[in-house]
Amino acid sequence: MSRPWTKEDYEYLEEHWGVVSIPTIAQNLNRSIDAIKIKAHRKRLGSVLESGDYISLNQLIKAVTGLSQSYTYHMTSWAEKRGLPVHTKRVNKNSFRVVYIDEFWEWAEKNRSYIDFSRMEPLILGEEPAWVAEQRKKDFEAFALQRKDAWSPAEDARLKFLLKQQKYGYAELSDMLKRSAGAIQRRCADLNIKDRPVKADNHGDKALWTDEMYEIVANGICNGDSYNAIARAIGKSEKAVRGKVYTVYLTESADKIRKMINGGKWGDGAPEPTVKQAKTLSQHRASCNKAISSLISVLRYRMNELGYGTYWQREMCMNWDDYKGCKAGCENCDECSEFVRIKVQYCARCGIDFLERTQNRFCPQCRAARKKKAQRHWAMVNKK
Repeated sequence: MSRPWTKEDYEYLEEHWGVVSIPTIAQNLNRSIDAIKIKAHRKRLGSVLESGDYISLNQLIKAVTGLSQSYTYHMTSWAEKRGLPVHTKRVNKNSFRVVYIDEFWEWAEKNRSYIDFSRMEPLILGEEPAWVAEQRKKDFEAFALQRKDAWSPAEDARLKFLLKQQKYGYAELSDMLKRSAGAIQRRCADLNIKDRPVKADNHGDKALWTDEMYEIVANGICNGDSYNAIARAIGKSEKAVRGKVYTVYLTESADKIRKMINGGKWGDGAPEPTVKQAKTLSQHRASCNKAISSLISVLRYRMNELGYGTYWQREMCMNWDDYKGCKAGCENCDECSEFVRIKVQYCARCGIDFLERTQNRFCPQCRAARKKKAQRHWAMVNKK
């Protein structure tokens, strides 16, 4: 005779169905697994994966993005790179990746820049936090200003036509095509378009940044506004805003910057740039190059003291030639009386001091950069 179900058994089954595994429920109720499944089916408790305070990762991606074939990308982008809490739930002999709803909302608030809430239907995951409705509205406005879907052949043709006019910059093209400046730049590279947007006039009063502008940028990032909306609020281009943000915070990720600012003012929590980053930033380049030059001098002096170089003064002598040897005819640098120190030169382009025997207005790095620029200009003019 089967043991009858009590009221307490029913309450336990309904409360723990979808939260605790079926074998655990069977063990706690002292019943077989089949008995638990049959009773849950008769009570219409539904599937195990649809009965808890969680959702499968695949269902979550479909609900949030509206896409059905992007599982691998979002698994890498959300879970591996940005730490979305993903759990493994085992049902019988199968295992599923699930995400708890409360953990998802907590993660989404910190990574809202990577989610387009305008694609997510309201209340599709049940009750939503208060900030979601406001962010959904901002994402709708951002999509109206800048589309994020795939480029169509008609848009590609229009982009080529506008670029051939040679009178529109990134800001004007962004308004006409409803695309971000970065998307236009990438599309030009993908289509191998030689024409480029006209450079903006960033001289005089147009290049000035006021404290009020910085405050608007900081508040916009903290409030989850898009870069395009922030640029419109201060009368600058999106590329200018992104460049200014990267110069200070070394990243364009609004979520990372929001965490650095932490409710403070512009510049709060800004990290110190590495040497590689400082050499590419205009406001740090001169001081970084000066520090590197001083360090090289100290290391050369120290190397000579320790005897690591056969003739250290040879590298600093104007009379030495790497191919012909000593121009003064000296065979022993230790006994040479014709030593002439190389004079320090200053680059007219980047301001760094460098040592070369021949007279040059530019350092080797700037000469290489100018050469590449001339080659690109020649290729553009000659349509190569």
